[in-house]
Order: sequence, then structure tokens, then C-alpha cells
Amino acid sequence: MSVTTYYLEMTDPQELNAKPCPEGLSVVEAEEKEFRFNRYLYQLVGEPWQWTDKLKWPDREWQDYAERDALRIWVAYYRGAIAGYFELEQQPNGDVQIAYFGLAPRFIGRGFGGHLLSCAIEQAWKWAPCKRVWVHTCTLDHDSALGNYQARGMAIYRTDTEE
Repeated sequence: MSVTTYYLEMTDPQELNAKPCPEGLSVVEAEEKEFRFNRYLYQLVGEPWQWTDKLKWPDREWQDYAERDALRIWVAYYRGAIAGYFELEQQPNGDVQIAYFGLAPRFIGRGFGGHLLSCAIEQAWKWAPCKRVWVHTCTLDHDSALGNYQARGMAIYRTDTEE
């Protein structure tokens, strides 16, 4: 089975087509860094989409990854339950990557993804100096993933297909 990866970018914050916040949803930055929380979110959100590469990491590798100054995470809560999250990674060239983004399985299809992505893009632009926000998704992700990125104003700048 072939997998196509789409690389998308936004080069101007004015390009954001933000989606309003659904009632009852809140998005909060996890300012206290705790690698176990990152690992939990990665597994909770990524399991249906085969995010498995980091699951074999030992604690030290998770800690080195998650507790860096160049990585920040936000968590979406709905009525006290974790609805999704995103990780932003600041890169030395002034880009900010949406490193991970997604909803917990029980919250897919409830209209939360557009707002959560809007928050991710807004927070990326606020993380100065940000010259560009970028992300990649692939055909293994949810069918609506690519459309959500494009609907928020991100544009494809590269595609790769692996057989």
C-alpha cells in the first residue's frame, strides 16, 4: 500500500481562516513539562493512526524530547475530558512546526478539530520569531486531516509517495 505525505505551510498569519470555539471546549497550554503526559497524549491520540515510532522510546529519550525549551504542548478539554492536543516545535531557522496534532478517538466528528487547529496556528505565530508555520500529514491520518489544514489556510508545498 502506498502512503502519500503532504507538507503544508502558512507564511503569513493573515492567511489563517480561524474556526470559532465550540461551546464547552477549552484549550490550555501544559506549561509544566512532564514527558509522561506527552507520551500519554501521543498514545491516546495517535493509536488509531499508527503513531508507533516513539512508543518504544525509553523514559530518558521521552524526557529529552518532551522537556526541551523548543517544544510546547496544548491540550483541548471538553467537560473535563482530554479531547485532543497539539505540540509545537520551534526550529532554529524561525519556522514553527505543528509536530503533533489530533483528537482523542471519542471526540472525532464533533466539530473540535477546526478550532483546535486554529489554536495551534495562532500559538505558532505568537511564538516569536516565527517566519512560517508548517506541518505534515499523510494518507494514514484521518480522512478530514488534509482538508482541515487547507480550510484553515495552509497550502501544500510538497508531496512524497512511498510504495
